Amino acid sequence: VFLNFHGEDTRKSFTDHLYTALEKKGIITFKDDEKLQQGKYISQELLKAIRESRYAIPIISKNYASSRWCLTELAQIVECMRETGLTILPVFYHVDPSEVRNQTGAFAKAFARHEEDPNIDMEKIQTWRVSLKEVGNISGWHFHLRYESTIVQEINERILQGLSRNFSTLSKDLVGIESRVEEMMNILGIGLDDVRFIGIHGMGGVGKTTLAEVIYDRISYQFEASSFIACIREVTRNHGLVSLQKRLLSKIFMEREINIWDDREGMNMIRNRLRNKKVFLVLDDVDRDQHLTALAGSHDWFGSGSRIILTSRDSHLLKRHGVNDIYKVNELNNDEALQLFSLAAFKKPHPKEHYVDLSKGFVKYAQGLPLALKVLGSSLFGRGTNAWKGAWDQLKVNPNKGILDVLQVGFDGLEDLQKKLFLDIACFFTGEVLDSILMDILESFGYYPYLNIDILMEKCLITISSKRLGMHDLLQKMGQEIIYDESPDEPGRRSRLWHCEDVLHVLKNNIGTEVIEGIVLNLPNKKDQERFNVKAFSKMKKLRILKIRNTSIVNSFSNLCDKLLNLHWHSNPLRSIPTHFRADNLIELRFPCSHIKQLWKGISRLGSLKRFDLSGSQYLLETPDLTGVPNLETLDLEGCTSLSKVHKSVGVLKQLRRLNLHACKRLKSFPNEISMESLEHFYLSNCSRFEKFPDIVGNMNSLRLLYLNGTAIKELPLSFKSLCGLSILSLHNCKKLSIFPSVICRCSSLKILDVSNCLALGGIQDWNGEGYLEQLYTGGTAIK
Repeated sequence: VFLNFHGEDTRKSFTDHLYTALEKKGIITFKDDEKLQQGKYISQELLKAIRESRYAIPIISKNYASSRWCLTELAQIVECMRETGLTILPVFYHVDPSEVRNQTGAFAKAFARHEEDPNIDMEKIQTWRVSLKEVGNISGWHFHLRYESTIVQEINERILQGLSRNFSTLSKDLVGIESRVEEMMNILGIGLDDVRFIGIHGMGGVGKTTLAEVIYDRISYQFEASSFIACIREVTRNHGLVSLQKRLLSKIFMEREINIWDDREGMNMIRNRLRNKKVFLVLDDVDRDQHLTALAGSHDWFGSGSRIILTSRDSHLLKRHGVNDIYKVNELNNDEALQLFSLAAFKKPHPKEHYVDLSKGFVKYAQGLPLALKVLGSSLFGRGTNAWKGAWDQLKVNPNKGILDVLQVGFDGLEDLQKKLFLDIACFFTGEVLDSILMDILESFGYYPYLNIDILMEKCLITISSKRLGMHDLLQKMGQEIIYDESPDEPGRRSRLWHCEDVLHVLKNNIGTEVIEGIVLNLPNKKDQERFNVKAFSKMKKLRILKIRNTSIVNSFSNLCDKLLNLHWHSNPLRSIPTHFRADNLIELRFPCSHIKQLWKGISRLGSLKRFDLSGSQYLLETPDLTGVPNLETLDLEGCTSLSKVHKSVGVLKQLRRLNLHACKRLKSFPNEISMESLEHFYLSNCSRFEKFPDIVGNMNSLRLLYLNGTAIKELPLSFKSLCGLSILSLHNCKKLSIFPSVICRCSSLKILDVSNCLALGGIQDWNGEGYLEQLYTGGTAIK
């Protein structure tokens, strides 16, 4: 900024105040020295200063026109305005702009004196007149009943606003930023007088810092003072909190030396010096309460209208500090991701013709994470398709270390239990329904999941969507790399195994160790089925989780660790399970699509079991006595097409919440009485030979969903009326049903009743429509 002024009028007053304010904002300001004005002609230094400036501020005072020097500078300023786009911001210092335009009053007298001077060329005087007239026509600041400090502040804001608009490079090549900035601006409420703390939250590499930078770049000029403190987590670790406090104050007050001896003194200094200032402060990458306490303790540290932005991976940290609102930065959508990747890989917003499919593969891998998109795209810039294919093959084996290192920062900040929980989810439970049984399993591992799952979510390391555990694919790869690094050369010494080749290597060579805590072996085809001797598990004394598919284990089960809590064996080829199978601590036993024909008799060592899944086991003939499984909550027998008999012990399982017998087409024998006081969901649909629903004994008020559609039942027992909690009853396609007690329809809890296609049902006895039904389906019946 170039200041053009009459020294005697304003050098020690307004000009000095304006110069000081601009310098404090970090704006390079040229104020000519009196020594430079000794010659007759404008010096090369002054001319250079004018030409290199983005703004010129002529401070036109009463005696301004009497100075040939001022007028000569002004003529150069106007010339630069035409040639270089220099912006002129005139200040009319206690003079009327019309006097300047028309050169009346003091200006007329000054020009009369110039014209009397024989040493001044009349052509030059005419140039001065034209320049003054042109500047007088520019809207500027007029000192008419206004405070100098107000005008100084307005000029500051005008220049900073223009600089932000003209010089900002942050928004260039930033995809999807505008919509996120707009959403943040709505939250910030710029212009309101309250003090607001706003959090920006999201996983590593998602663009929290970039969003904060763009906002800072655009609006910081609107505040009396501003400061952007970057990389707080890293700086604190290397240099301590005091260094950050000094940096904050130094930036705001433009003071090189800030003397602070400890963080307590720094807190007092920040609070005392900023409490009456309207400030804009960004604290980037905070991950400890101490960071916030030391740099922005509370709202009353700052003056009216202040805005404090905090970026963090930890939403709970932000909430604890009392932020007014939190903005969650989500990953880019597919179109945005492809555009960002293309900008990095091709320097244009779309892929080259022969790279489209390859580009989409890398974009899918990055899953909308800007960091990954930029790193991958940049690494491929200028390379041929063969190099791209090689990079893709390498990426599948060895994930990009630069990306994983950024993501691992969040993991490194966890406590040991939280790290173990995260690694279990990454290796074994991604995609699993997070129900009470999985929570019990995680609880049995000592993870305190009701607390620590929340913490992992708050730190953007996992997600829960539709009740399923999930995480970003790159976070999952990061977790799996951590396990791989436990023993890069020998998988038998890693705590968790999930890669087929690694698991097969360990089991075939019987080189498992006591380090192993969990195994997943998922062979996709039965043709690839492998057979292992159970002795391969004998050394795995800490095995908690075993999930296998299309695999046969021969010989005794006795070598399986009794610490096993989660056993999932898909397509189990065994016809029966030996009685000496040790499963004292087992919480979940899943044998879907097994070849089991008859389970062991008199199960007495499954006292901890909560989920028993035999769905799709087409050879199973009957259920065993489950008296020894008192804590069972879920029994899934769906699709057991040979099952004909359910043991009477099932009818008295007090903890059972879900019983699924859907499509058990041969099922005929069922307990005559049931008393399952915890049962909520009961599925008997498409059990086409099922004829008699059992009598209900005791309290079964928990039952909400009952599906009997496609069964052969003829009537419902009167004890049905005791199902006071029943909400949905489906009897669709019960073609033999002829009797339906009206008392059921009057049940206050029943909302949906489906008796459609019940061909034998002529009506509902003595029912006049009273009750609480919301939906009634009667199509295909004689009911009118």
